[in-house]
Amino acid sequence: MKAKMMILCAIFAALIAVGAFVEINVFIIPITLQTFFVILAGLVLGAKWGPMSVLVYVVLGLLGLPVFTKGGGIFYIFELTFGFILGFILCAFIIGLLCGRMKSEKFFPCFLSCVLGILCLYLAGVPYALAIKTLYLRENVNILPFIWSLAGIYLVKDIIICAICAYIRIKIKPALKRFI
Repeated sequence: MKAKMMILCAIFAALIAVGAFVEINVFIIPITLQTFFVILAGLVLGAKWGPMSVLVYVVLGLLGLPVFTKGGGIFYIFELTFGFILGFILCAFIIGLLCGRMKSEKFFPCFLSCVLGILCLYLAGVPYALAIKTLYLRENVNILPFIWSLAGIYLVKDIIICAICAYIRIKIKPALKRFI
């Protein structure tokens, strides 16, 4: 079982990396499929292996592989969006933990787990971006419009992704039980 989970972990790390390059640029953060695969990793792999797959992705990016939307390398920590990348780890963990604890095969509990995971993602990403903008770049920021540009417009998209991922999990869970 551990070998199968490691394979799935590697597959999800690769999917998250590929998802970084399927993007639509809107405002200051590109809309990518990363969030979709992070949520799915939490739902499918659970609280241990879901965040592990994201951690593999993050480490590969920080080591210099160009898996992030703007490349890779240790200096990526100074990008506005790096807080969201770190938040992906927390997001996958929260989703895996909550969905696993609920032990439900129903849509709404899975969907709710995803929404709470996304809120944790924003709780990591928005303050990080604000800190980079004000402390590192030394720019004056009007806080509410800045938060809206980082979270408000993307929240609707992410809630839709949560619904899609919860539906997918319910549909593929029986097949996964046979595989894992």
